[in-house]
Amino acid sequence: MERMNETIQLADASQSSAIAALVNKAYRPEAGAAGWTHESELLAGDRTSSGQVENLFGPDSLVLVAMRGNEIVACVHVEHDVQDCWIGMLATLPKEQNTGVGKRVLMAAEAFAIERFAPKRLMMSVLSLRPELLSFYQRRGYQLTSKDTDYPWEAGVGTPLVTELRLLELSKLSNVSA
Repeated sequence: MERMNETIQLADASQSSAIAALVNKAYRPEAGAAGWTHESELLAGDRTSSGQVENLFGPDSLVLVAMRGNEIVACVHVEHDVQDCWIGMLATLPKEQNTGVGKRVLMAAEAFAIERFAPKRLMMSVLSLRPELLSFYQRRGYQLTSKDTDYPWEAGVGTPLVTELRLLELSKLSNVSA
């Protein structure tokens, strides 16, 4: 199926509900939904809420969205933290996965972070039991650091269905292209 080109742009807080809905469809779709990036077998409940997304907008924190017409088809969060930028919440509508839009949004987030914040490194966290996502990011130049942390139970981003769930930290020097 041919895809129209998307426009990648800065989101604003008025899009918080639509962004939260996209993220929840991508990360925790209904049973039987297509897509390779979901984590429904690992976590229950919503990945985020419109209030949590709204709180992401600030001087050092923003969300980029890929728009196709009036529809948000992908998003990513970028946050500047001292000398690094954290990239997270990369999500693509399940029907748009494997079309390259996720790669394009990630590349746009990296370029935007470098241009706006000039970070030393680009950082992210990935669930330990998601080898396909870890591999996706490693193919784009991210490397595992020696840091991992417990799943953030208190963050309100879902309830683990497995006990061994951890967050792995990945890093990429900001002068390395995707």
